[in-house]
Amino acid sequence: MSIADNRKAFHDYFIEEKYEAGIVLEGWEVKAVRANRVQLKEAYVIIQRGEIYLIGCHITPLGSASTHVRPDATRTRKLLLHSEEIAKLIGKVERAGYTLVPLDLHYTRGRIKVQIGLAKGKKQYDKREAEKERDWEREKGRIMRARNK
Repeated sequence: MSIADNRKAFHDYFIEEKYEAGIVLEGWEVKAVRANRVQLKEAYVIIQRGEIYLIGCHITPLGSASTHVRPDATRTRKLLLHSEEIAKLIGKVERAGYTLVPLDLHYTRGRIKVQIGLAKGKKQYDKREAEKERDWEREKGRIMRARNK
């Protein structure tokens, strides 16, 4: 079940591989995510010292969170992957010019997970081509429906 999607990622990048990663959250963050107060639009993933981090994911704290916790809505959150997966991602990102992009936040067996994509950036003409293709598919559907009536 999806919590939040990053639709902008599919517009700006060619997604080549997808990985599911756990995410280290604090208690107030889990409550806020369960209340759908999360946004991935400006988020990105970086690799530092052999570990993977999610930066820019905005989790709006609930008003009734805790009184003794100072919530930071856009703090850096660590992602949890197997060491072989991390090594493979490091190789692709450093050598092949790929980037890591968060695609969506979802539940897997009650746990909150992040789907990250290994992506290559789209050029402006690729974006225009994708938009033309989408428009043509929409128009084709209209023609088919009109023909079937």
